Amino acid sequence: MILAASGFISPPIALLGGLIYGIVLVHPFQVESKKLSKFLLQASVVALGFGMNLHEVLHAGKSGFVYTALSITGAMLLGLGLGYLIHVQQKPSFLISAGTAICGGSAIAAVGPIAEANEEEMAVSLGTVFILNSVALFLFPVIGLALHMSQTQFGLWAALAIHDTSSVVGATAKYGAAALAVGTTIKLARALWIVPLSAVTAIFLKSKARIQWPWFILFFCFAALLNTLLPAYSGTFGALNHLGRIGLTVTLFLIGTSLNKQTLAKVGVRPLAAGVGPVADRWQRNTSANSWQLDSPLEGDDLEMN
Repeated sequence: MILAASGFISPPIALLGGLIYGIVLVHPFQVESKKLSKFLLQASVVALGFGMNLHEVLHAGKSGFVYTALSITGAMLLGLGLGYLIHVQQKPSFLISAGTAICGGSAIAAVGPIAEANEEEMAVSLGTVFILNSVALFLFPVIGLALHMSQTQFGLWAALAIHDTSSVVGATAKYGAAALAVGTTIKLARALWIVPLSAVTAIFLKSKARIQWPWFILFFCFAALLNTLLPAYSGTFGALNHLGRIGLTVTLFLIGTSLNKQTLAKVGVRPLAAGVGPVADRWQRNTSANSWQLDSPLEGDDLEMN
């Protein structure tokens, strides 16, 4: 973890180190590590906001809204249908679909209590989306380069097709600054769909469980606002943005350590197939549409990063 915090290794390498640690060794602080990774991820995303211009953030979120809505709807329907066809249990199928459609582990953690999922169902669902996230973090930059995607195209594609915010930020940060700005913004806009999904689930299941609000997204926008309005503090904001990148790298290492042999054994083939279905569909549709361009001023790789 110290090496991950040094700033000398990339997010994918940090994740790989965490994966090796989690599979080979026994993690003595599993619960504490999960709590720390959740806090550190949210704090790092907020810090990344200090490197972005609010006008560009709002424009990217607006431009990607339609893509996001269609992507979420399609992923939910395909995931639930595939889960039914291959006989995945109802609750894990719903949780996996929610995770692949919206925000990975965050979506599962939000709707799981509402759906009254037990510990094993949560573990299977979280393990499934985590495995897919890990593969995407390594694979997406390679595919993007092979298809000659611009940074804007890659940021949009990664934000729509990768589940967890940490993996989206990790993949886009490796691809470039403009990809990071677009990917982070649209991914956070996608994460807001946790709220309506939780509300609909609570109404349908007549649950009284409390709906979780992703407040850190508001703080991310506030950080971008400060960076936009106070250019005199660009040096300070740049340092905070750098800390956010380091925090993300540490987060990915901690997330990697959470995958162990027991988790892999619980997941099994059918839940993983239920998660792969909607992901593969989005990968195929989005890569075939690599001619995407967001409307000006987010054309090409000219997105402003302060």
